[in-house]
Amino acid sequence: MFNGIIFNKGFVKKILKRPKGINIFIKSSIKLSKKDIGVSIACDGVCLTLITLKNKIMEFYLSNETIKRSKFKYLKINDQINLELPLEYGQKISGHICQGHVDTVGSIKDIKKIDKSYLFNFEIPIRERSNIIEKASISINGISLTVSKVTKKGFQIWIIPHTFKLTNLSKLKKGSLVNIEVDILSKYVKKFLNEKK
Repeated sequence: MFNGIIFNKGFVKKILKRPKGINIFIKSSIKLSKKDIGVSIACDGVCLTLITLKNKIMEFYLSNETIKRSKFKYLKINDQINLELPLEYGQKISGHICQGHVDTVGSIKDIKKIDKSYLFNFEIPIRERSNIIEKASISINGISLTVSKVTKKGFQIWIIPHTFKLTNLSKLKKGSLVNIEVDILSKYVKKFLNEKK
């Protein structure tokens, strides 16, 4: 489990295609040792298992299911990835509860700089639009954010300079794809209410 607060980033150094998945290699200065092999790490919001670690390069395996549900189907060498270690007992939750189970891939319609902040406008597939709630939490590339406005084809997010600088949002542009995880609590409530009908 994660909370969507990003302090670390990495860069994709190698992509190894397999018959039913891929192995990706990410270089980062994140503090890990070989004792951490097997730990879950959120990579752009996707919960992946660390399988090897050598010279600050982490290796992860992605199944076809993970590839299909995330933007990793379009992964390229040198792509910048947001990284988050799992929450530890007693750790402060500054964001919201994130599972690392991506619901869909969204695209950026436009980015506007307003004063020192940035207004991101996202478009998402129609099947996910009913799950987006104004002022609810949402995970974008593993970052805990708040939906500022629901739009006809998606939603808007305000990004403060601190978040913009510390995450890979600063590398995105119109047309860029992002991993999206809807707040798990809103999904549970929606399912409960639908079953009560």
